[in-house]
Amino acid sequence: MTPDEGALLADVFRLLGEPNRLRLVVACLDGPRTVGELTQKVGVSQSLVSQHLRLLRAGRLLKQSRQGRNVLYELPDCHIRTMLTNMMDHVLEPDSVDEE
Repeated sequence: MTPDEGALLADVFRLLGEPNRLRLVVACLDGPRTVGELTQKVGVSQSLVSQHLRLLRAGRLLKQSRQGRNVLYELPDCHIRTMLTNMMDHVLEPDSVDEE
């Protein structure tokens, strides 16, 4: 990994290191969500959700599309889904570290 690639990857993890942003991305695992749905699911103000969504789009962690009058946010590809579900599985699995 080059230093530039390392910096880009660190930026992605930095974006996901903020709990509300992480929850917004996780909320999109089941499919596209509107800003209103995301606001309700995460439980923060709509303006704060919009600020986080702007950063997540810039970091290519979410993409937006339009359906009629609604703007939907969803995962851009399977890589983000796989990374998140693997990390969630890791964090939620029982601690089975054998001490030697």
